[in-house]
Amino acid sequence: MEVVILSDTHMPRMAKKLPQQLKKGLEKADLIIHAGDWQTIELLEELQEYAPVVGVTGNVDGSELKERLNRKEVIEQNGITIGIIHGDGKGGTTEKRALTAFESDPVDVIIFGHSHIPVFKQINGITLFNPGSPTDKRKQSQFSYGLLQLTQTDFALKHVFYEDKN
Repeated sequence: MEVVILSDTHMPRMAKKLPQQLKKGLEKADLIIHAGDWQTIELLEELQEYAPVVGVTGNVDGSELKERLNRKEVIEQNGITIGIIHGDGKGGTTEKRALTAFESDPVDVIIFGHSHIPVFKQINGITLFNPGSPTDKRKQSQFSYGLLQLTQTDFALKHVFYEDKN
């Protein structure tokens, strides 16, 4: 199973259309996870044309998205428990807020966004993964999204980096 992981797309403010590099990944996706800051409901609907979507809202998402999505999700895929949150809030770092949000949920992976900084690390046996942004790299050298490959017994995560958001 192939899962495309997104966050901080900020569309249409930061891009009028999905980047070509991202579309290549979406065409192979069995599932799409979005960790918030979509900006409009139209992006959710567009992503649903590629594959089923599980997502959460971020700090810039409007009422339409908030009516359809939660602030936090926990899903299980192929025996892997995945927590999804945007990561905004007060106090601590974005990573710390993401970890704290799932203190009472036994998860294997936490997917978060907000910082636009790609992260892939282990903390206390939990994999933390921020895909970065496919459309708003801010101070990063490249745009990025994530890929999660799930087998019957394991998972592999990686970032996909690219230079051009067209």
